[in-house]
Amino acid sequence: MSLPPNFSQAVDLSSLGKPAPDMTTPLPGIEVTPLNLQAEVLPLSKTKPVIVLCWSPRSAESVELLRTLGRIESDDAGKWILAQVNIDEQAPVAQALQVRTIPYGVVFIGGQAVPFLEQPLTEPQLREVISKILALAAQQGVGEEPVEETEPEEDEALAALDQGDYVTAEAAYKRLIARKPADSYAKLGLAQVQLLARTHGLDAAKIMEDAIKSPDDIELQIQCADVEVMSGYLEPAFDRLLRLLILFDGDEQKRIKDRLLELFALVDPADPRVMKARTQLANALF
Repeated sequence: MSLPPNFSQAVDLSSLGKPAPDMTTPLPGIEVTPLNLQAEVLPLSKTKPVIVLCWSPRSAESVELLRTLGRIESDDAGKWILAQVNIDEQAPVAQALQVRTIPYGVVFIGGQAVPFLEQPLTEPQLREVISKILALAAQQGVGEEPVEETEPEEDEALAALDQGDYVTAEAAYKRLIARKPADSYAKLGLAQVQLLARTHGLDAAKIMEDAIKSPDDIELQIQCADVEVMSGYLEPAFDRLLRLLILFDGDEQKRIKDRLLELFALVDPADPRVMKARTQLANALF
């Protein structure tokens, strides 16, 4: 990697925010400096992907992201290497990596730099990105292709789904969530199974027709929202329940809200349609 002529210039990232993060414990990853960038980091990338996160002590999000990457690196047991750049202390390295925002992630594969991150990601999102990085590196002869690991409860759930046994599948996912409460894939699997169970055997066309005739029938509207989500019509389903939410209160309103939250769980939280509907839900309730 050749360094640009202005390698020694400082980096202006005045948009970094507060509050200041907790810096009382050591941060994970190899600290990248002008001295070890070419002497250590780039050579390491010829055997394993080297994921470099550029961070600042002025950005709590970037510090938390670095700690999350450290946990994932530990879990992955040597499949890749974590490195980090404190842009306040290593401005020349940040300049060389063309850092424009924090957090900023670059992966080195075989000595070549590939940017992969310019905003905070959740741990599940990071794990998915890293899996893709490992697959890309393996295609280029660096490291090994990642092996997808499944949980026994997930295997049981999928086998039950093949038999149309939604009850067993739901129970399996609930056991997995009890054992791993933070497992986002288990939560998604449970939400999908519950939706499949609710819509199994329904006459979608008739439900949608009846819902038009009875716009204030809670049961019909909730069923219609399920059918719409199954068909990929997310916004109509969300709008349907949001309209209904305003018309009722008490237990009925809670039932509508709970179903809306269940449907949100089926979609990427970053999806603009979900973000918009969540805002509308908050406005309707508060």
